[in-house]
Amino acid sequence: MTKPKIGITIGDINGIGPEVIIKALSNKQILSQCTPIIYGSFKVMAYYKKQLEAQDFNFSLGTSAAEVADNKITVINCWEEESVMNQGQATRDGGKYAYIAMDKATQDCIAGHIDAIVTAPINKQAMKMANFPYVGHTEYLTEATKSDASLMMMVSNSLKVALVTNHLPVSEVSENISKKAILRKLKTLNKTLIEDFGLERPIIAILGLNPHAGDEGVIGKEDDDVIKPAIAEAKRQGILATGPYPADGFFGSSKYRKVDAILSMYHDQGLVAFKALSFGSGVNYTGGLPIIRTSPDHGTAYDIAGKNEANPGSIRSAIYLAIDSARLRKQYAEDRANPVKKVELKERRGRRRD
Repeated sequence: MTKPKIGITIGDINGIGPEVIIKALSNKQILSQCTPIIYGSFKVMAYYKKQLEAQDFNFSLGTSAAEVADNKITVINCWEEESVMNQGQATRDGGKYAYIAMDKATQDCIAGHIDAIVTAPINKQAMKMANFPYVGHTEYLTEATKSDASLMMMVSNSLKVALVTNHLPVSEVSENISKKAILRKLKTLNKTLIEDFGLERPIIAILGLNPHAGDEGVIGKEDDDVIKPAIAEAKRQGILATGPYPADGFFGSSKYRKVDAILSMYHDQGLVAFKALSFGSGVNYTGGLPIIRTSPDHGTAYDIAGKNEANPGSIRSAIYLAIDSARLRKQYAEDRANPVKKVELKERRGRRRD
């Protein structure tokens, strides 16, 4: 099987992105699974290698993702100018370079030169200083790939949580919850679970918006008037959707273990529980895009930047998930392109030996 090329963006050079990338890729086992390509700066990566005394991390300079060597870590220079490091601080340059690297990797993935993107953390303040016109990675990637719908998901071995609304003030959540929005996210989530996670008939739990899921309309009408009709329509379309569930009881009683994924109405409703249960091993996954994108579940962690204290567990998980999802999506497309072959394969597998 051909190893996928995984593009890894450097993120904010003043945060822990370069550090966790180096630590994750210092494990040679990763080279047996993929060809890593770092989008950033050769000099910045050399600076961090020296600071971390990472003797096991070796890399070469490449000019094109289409021509990188197998079994090697390649850094593609996304800018030539000297980079001034201000570790632990939000700066315009930190945001600017993160944006440049992200855009280069995205364009290469759209063009098919790499099979997936893993994005190291960015800082929203630094990105704003660099005139980045989006709230975050998800919104940028949705527009860059000309996607009609995208889906923010957090993924671990035991839990998958997706969001109806992403980075919105709580005061604006209710007005952005509609039957159409919920149904669109449900369909995107269902498709993502099938194509990118290999789940043939995923079961999806939907959380209510209000405390106690509205308590039969006593604590808000949205659960009965908006969420329940969306679930009913999803079922009519063949999606195994259940709910709405009160969020506190759902996670507290471990019901999340009995479903394949959860659709949360807003950011903190789902992600507080996710990070309490999976922090350090979770992965941010963007569903609904024509490309594969993952990211660690933490931010730039300016407070420990440059101190050699960052844990690479989450970005390592993000790399492996990118590898798995790229392979699963490719296999799904191949199976659908040749359905006769798939049926024959199932028949052979189903035959009993005499």
